[in-house]
Amino acid sequence: MKGKRIIIGLLLFALIIISVIVIKKLSDNDDTNFLSGKLTTVYVATGGGKEDFLNDKEVKKILRNKYKLDVVFDTWSNGKTITKPLIRESVGLGNKSIIERLNNKEDITILTEGVSKYDALFTSDQRFYDYYKLSPNKEAGESDRYTVLDGGLTLNTPIVIYSWKEVVDALIKESIVSETDGVYFITDMNKLINYILSGKKWSDIGLNGLYGTINIASTDPVSSSPGATYYGLLLSILSGGQVTIDNVNKNLPKLKEFYIKSGYMNNTPADLFERYLKTGMGGEPMIVDYEKSMIDFANSSPDAFNQVKDDIRILYPSPTIWNSHCFMVFTEEGNKLYKALNDPDIGQIAWEKYGFRTGVTGGSYDVSNIGIGVPQKITSTVTSLKMDVYNKLIEYLKEN
Repeated sequence: MKGKRIIIGLLLFALIIISVIVIKKLSDNDDTNFLSGKLTTVYVATGGGKEDFLNDKEVKKILRNKYKLDVVFDTWSNGKTITKPLIRESVGLGNKSIIERLNNKEDITILTEGVSKYDALFTSDQRFYDYYKLSPNKEAGESDRYTVLDGGLTLNTPIVIYSWKEVVDALIKESIVSETDGVYFITDMNKLINYILSGKKWSDIGLNGLYGTINIASTDPVSSSPGATYYGLLLSILSGGQVTIDNVNKNLPKLKEFYIKSGYMNNTPADLFERYLKTGMGGEPMIVDYEKSMIDFANSSPDAFNQVKDDIRILYPSPTIWNSHCFMVFTEEGNKLYKALNDPDIGQIAWEKYGFRTGVTGGSYDVSNIGIGVPQKITSTVTSLKMDVYNKLIEYLKEN
């Protein structure tokens, strides 16, 4: 009798242990969380640059456990959100018969019966956010658009210039860069632009080990959103912050010359940033990228970051420009996600792991543990240019 009680007790104990393990597994499961109750599925057309953040395990867990949302993020290029019907079938997902009809060049819109609609759009460039809210230009082949119920800036990262200690020391002597509390600012961007346009050599500023003329590598503004944002910043600076038709027309030739002198350009910021890290000062003395790239790198590759952090310098143009990821709401489900993305815990993950800031001036975060000069707040910025100005700039750069 006593032996039976011991066996029963052991079986009950084992059952409890197994139950705890199963419950833990279910609560951690990224695909199906039975403990969260019924989940609302939200479909979002999503511009690039934030895929890792949106797929983050902790972010997904917060959205599911706290907000009961199961979010499906489909990747879109910003431009296609304007020219293609904003439905899942446009990117090869959803209703197969609709996909076939699209392939057969049928006129499919967001109003066509049977299409898989989106609850929200999460662009990676503010100009597309602003432009989407306007009526479509049918003569230019633009698609019908959803009614935007709500939305706004959600994730921000400023344009910065990555360089190296020796280069920055030389630029400080040229009174182009200044340092405040361990953070480096380009306080005379016009002077740096003029150095590039005049063909000044690295050796002219004391960097005899660097070959050729002073240059800042960027992605191609004609084909890359970060490159276009950077050239928008240059246009704003050359225009003295007053972007008018006269100022744009006056400064486009300078930007075209700047573009030509820049030579070969990568098409993606990830490729350019990797090249910067791998080739060092001799290969890429200065590049344009987003602030988030370095924070993401420091978090994902701490050993590699520690090897180079003492030599790397982040330069903040004064003023700089935000790359703003903007969220727009089409349905009540989309609105639930918009509110959830403003959760403080999600915001902290966005900053600490992926380098995205939130708020008008980039939020308030503890930047001291990053191990490299990053300002607490970004306050000196120019406004993002409107779509028609960007289009004019890009078309001018494309001309032979």
